[in-house]
Amino acid sequence: MFTDSHCHLNFPELVSQLPAIRQAMAEAQVTRALCICTTMEEFEGVHALALAHDNFWSTVGVHPDNEGVTEPSVQDLLDRAALPRVVAIGETGLDYYGMEDRKGGRSIADLEWQRDRFRTHIRAARACGKPLIIHTRSASDDTLAILREEGEDGASNQAGGVFHCFTESMQVARAALDRGYYISFSGIVTFKSAQELRDVVAFVPLDRMLIETDSPYLAPVPYRGKTNNPSYVPHVARQVAETKGLALEVVAEATSRNFDRLFPEVTA
Repeated sequence: MFTDSHCHLNFPELVSQLPAIRQAMAEAQVTRALCICTTMEEFEGVHALALAHDNFWSTVGVHPDNEGVTEPSVQDLLDRAALPRVVAIGETGLDYYGMEDRKGGRSIADLEWQRDRFRTHIRAARACGKPLIIHTRSASDDTLAILREEGEDGASNQAGGVFHCFTESMQVARAALDRGYYISFSGIVTFKSAQELRDVVAFVPLDRMLIETDSPYLAPVPYRGKTNNPSYVPHVARQVAETKGLALEVVAEATSRNFDRLFPEVTA
């Protein structure tokens, strides 16, 4: 019924509890999850989860904020994207959080390595025809500009993808939708302080929306502050349903259908 489109089940606090998490998922009617890769070093472990469980899939990529890790080439990403149950490139993108007002030391100008890494992922996604999992934080202008420069502008031959854990403005949501991307919402939408984000939820068409946990982070209300896991994704769906004035089952079915559309290999 429910699909968690973005989680990090290989992280120590979750992988050690995997049997209990899988049982909780079944009880909560969370039938599938996409396990997200954030470094090349961890890919083998992420991929192993997908190979071991028929309702898990994996991605390959290096998170924009990870330093001191293996820097992938396009071919590195393509080699792993060709493996069974690897359905997307990422997570990738840009993360400038905390850099905007910094005086002295590093600045946004020093983050060219992030922009180069993002371009590598985009080129790999286009080469293999698999979607991008995009992380953007305090960097939406550059994220959209690089997608446009790399040809990811809504053209029919684009790789496509999803802006995951969306926390940006209505304007950014509109730009992402105009370029053909999906938008995924996390437990943040349940937070009392997130009314502006709920306004974005109301704006985004249901047929362009995914839901996620981004676990082990960002547990939704009523679990805020605790370790998140995929069994909590129905709380995200419930908030989306309330915000859009829809039945919970409608949101569950639509977001799962969108997952199938964006990642066609899961039903192949």
